[in-house]
Amino acid sequence: MELQFISHHNGRYSYLDSIRLALDGGCRWVQLRMKEATHEEARNVALKAQRMCAEAGAKFIIDDRVALVKELQADGVHLGKNDMPIAEARALLGNGYIIGGTANTFDDVKAHAEAGADYIGCGPFRFTTTKKGLAPILGLQGYRDIVRQMTEAGIRLPIVAIGGITAADIPSIMQTGVTGVALSGAVLNASDPVEEMQCLLSLIRNNKHQ
Repeated sequence: MELQFISHHNGRYSYLDSIRLALDGGCRWVQLRMKEATHEEARNVALKAQRMCAEAGAKFIIDDRVALVKELQADGVHLGKNDMPIAEARALLGNGYIIGGTANTFDDVKAHAEAGADYIGCGPFRFTTTKKGLAPILGLQGYRDIVRQMTEAGIRLPIVAIGGITAADIPSIMQTGVTGVALSGAVLNASDPVEEMQCLLSLIRNNKHQ
């Protein structure tokens, strides 16, 4: 849970390239996110990505597509604010799957916890070009406040920071008390994505809030 890689593509790398690079760099938690793809396009990539993750011993999560998660028996699904409600996904999938939910406020976190989420993707930390229609930016203080409210409410779900995060941000983000970070562009835009992933993992492990 310390680092979730969200698959993406750019001029150099395809979705599958991005996943291979992340796995080669030591990432063991991959989310396949293909918002604009057709079901068949996503399914074809998901089948290959699932095999790659299985061989590496990594968790394989699919963004949004609950039916595809069930069909392929992926490890789980991540649900954004405009996707299927978490409680509905839990009813369809049962308890054997990981379900993550996107949150921007403590109220979102509380609702997801009550609906049966297993982890929270919390953001955005800052503006990011990989996502449209962003919620208000949280920054470091936003994470501190949400983590504190979770502690006070006895909510013990893992919380992953997301949204435009770079290597330079990780030491301060991890000190807010979040469990880990989710990244995409920081890895793919690096000159050596495998080395960048190794560096990011090391930064997260060395800066965990005590």
